[in-house]
Amino acid sequence: MPTALPTDRPIPAPGPVDTSPITLTPTLGADLDPIWKAVVPETRARSNDIHLPISLAYAERLCVAFPHADRQLVRVAIQLHDTGWGRVDEDRILSEGFSGEWRKAEIRFEHERQGCLIAREVLPLLGYGDEFVEQVCAIIDGHDTRQVAHTLEDALVRDADRLWRFDHAGIALASGWFGMDPAAYTDRLETQIIPELLTAPAIAMAYADLERSRALLKTAVIR
Repeated sequence: MPTALPTDRPIPAPGPVDTSPITLTPTLGADLDPIWKAVVPETRARSNDIHLPISLAYAERLCVAFPHADRQLVRVAIQLHDTGWGRVDEDRILSEGFSGEWRKAEIRFEHERQGCLIAREVLPLLGYGDEFVEQVCAIIDGHDTRQVAHTLEDALVRDADRLWRFDHAGIALASGWFGMDPAAYTDRLETQIIPELLTAPAIAMAYADLERSRALLKTAVIR
């Protein structure tokens, strides 16, 4: 069940916070494999086959830091949150979804709607109940376009969705989406994305990843 959103900002964590490279803690277990198999076509759009697994790994780390959160809700929601990109006009993804006032682009609202449709198609066939499915959809709907989180689980999904960008793989992909070189993109991560993070663990992970990525990519020199 969803957990009430704490009022403190950033949200402090009662559990341990792991700031090591995300490659050291890939997702474990096979319980979500049936969902992955059901959405393979949707993972091929906009590099979701890289973005979604890495974001899931971050989400699982955040669930360790917040053990009272509904772990399964967070995991399934982050797994499916961007699958809607697989059902929109791919030419519009970069032309509208990553340029200008991209947060207000209709294509972003559309990918959220499509993501909810996918969740409602896939999850019941795999044995997930109607209430759980609607809780997943409540997170997917607005994860890019809503300004606020409604529950702790919503906040963890939002943070995990952003954290993957700080890893070198996320920087390699997303910098191109926004038409930026890695140095400019890492600057953007620090000035625009870290302030959007809702939880203290996510902020700690972001700064640790950003420092490692900048050193690896030599952004102080190659700019």
